[in-house]
Amino acid sequence: MKILVTGGCGFIGSSLIRYLLENTEHEVVNVDALTYAANKSSLENADKNIKYFFENINICDRGALKNIFETHLPDAVMHLAAESHVDRSIDGPEEFIQTNIIGTFNLLEISREYMQGRESFFRFHHISTDEVFGDLESADMYFTESTRYSPSSPYSASKASSDHLVRAWGRTYKLPYLITNCSNNYGPYHFPEKLIPHIIINALSGNQLPIYGDGLQIRDWLFVDDHVRALELVLKNGKVGETYNIGGHNEKTNLDVVNSICDLLEIHAPKKPKGIIEYKDLIKFVKNRPGHDLRYAIDASKIEKELGWKPEESFSSGLEKTVLWYLSNKTWWENILSGNYNLKRIGKNDAR
Repeated sequence: MKILVTGGCGFIGSSLIRYLLENTEHEVVNVDALTYAANKSSLENADKNIKYFFENINICDRGALKNIFETHLPDAVMHLAAESHVDRSIDGPEEFIQTNIIGTFNLLEISREYMQGRESFFRFHHISTDEVFGDLESADMYFTESTRYSPSSPYSASKASSDHLVRAWGRTYKLPYLITNCSNNYGPYHFPEKLIPHIIINALSGNQLPIYGDGLQIRDWLFVDDHVRALELVLKNGKVGETYNIGGHNEKTNLDVVNSICDLLEIHAPKKPKGIIEYKDLIKFVKNRPGHDLRYAIDASKIEKELGWKPEESFSSGLEKTVLWYLSNKTWWENILSGNYNLKRIGKNDAR
């Protein structure tokens, strides 16, 4: 199978591509605009793989995107390209509307035309988030595949919109789609602005560890390698027209997450910046962000029962792997902090 992956140089996208190239026979066409959160070095070994093709294309460029379909003739689309940082969506929502809604519309329209005669095998897998559901009102509630949408931020509203578009194209045009909604991902190659890498890097630098509000917001944490295993399984064995929730069964408050990172750094990076006695001394509670959801929690029983998937990593094992990776790969994140990444000009010769 040849799979067109959008946003393949992002955190989850690059993890997915590494998994596909290392563990399957699928060919992969990576379509990525190389915006600020994308990083080609997350796929530094992929260029040597004859099953891998890279196209530096923005999904908002419909003409260029259509040409990619005509050139590579994919059997499936795994759509991950998205603006995804909540704080950025609050400060400037327009890019989120363009990429997450208009970009998805372009993909759907091109796929609708392209799938003619390919309906029996073509699949459009849309990868979304649990943030489209808003937050949960009580500790005994969980997001299911039938939970009502109630997004709280421009980011989650744009993702909810894209989910609705995919379902509408499925119903109206018979597009053979699959949707997955995942909980918070973490792991190696995560962009430094996200909570876990941000805390690791700030602690190593002796900078403050900012926590919104009282830090008691709860998230269900999913190790990215577990997530991408689930994504490939849904594409391969999922039922067309169905939605599958993917969660890690690891509910933690933001404060718990930060404290756990500090504990791991005490073990694995005991030599601290000058003047720091304990990493936890760097914790600082800051003003809560607007519309901050209190609790997310995924009911992943459907994918477990129907497709046999379960997460392999506990939060403690996954977090330790993540901390150790950031300690061993300082060049990767230091280049991002300095802006020294994605500097090579991408041309047609980069795609085989």
